[in-house]
Amino acid sequence: MDAEPGLAEAAQLFKVLGNESRLGLLRLISREPRAVSALSEASGMSQPLVSQHLRTLRQAGLATDVRHGKTVVYHLADLHVDHVIADALAHVLEPRGSEHPHESHHPTSHHTEETS
Repeated sequence: MDAEPGLAEAAQLFKVLGNESRLGLLRLISREPRAVSALSEASGMSQPLVSQHLRTLRQAGLATDVRHGKTVVYHLADLHVDHVIADALAHVLEPRGSEHPHESHHPTSHHTEETS
């Protein structure tokens, strides 16, 4: 079976997003673009650790940086990143047992019925 186009890249994206500290940094810059020092203060992480996570986020295409003089300010790469995180949070915060029958209405579902 051939893999669906983009599946490997999406798996890599989720691997990068699978770190709570990186998710927290993305949430912070989704609210307001910030420099490393502001991210360090807001997150409680050291500046070197914040810088390391930001490097990973930039390499994955999830964050961008803009230089303003000597200061580098970090932004979300695009709104898709914010939507992925918001949807994940909504999913984990919704009460268990309140499952919705979305599968049959999802445009990428591949349900087939056999006819004899």
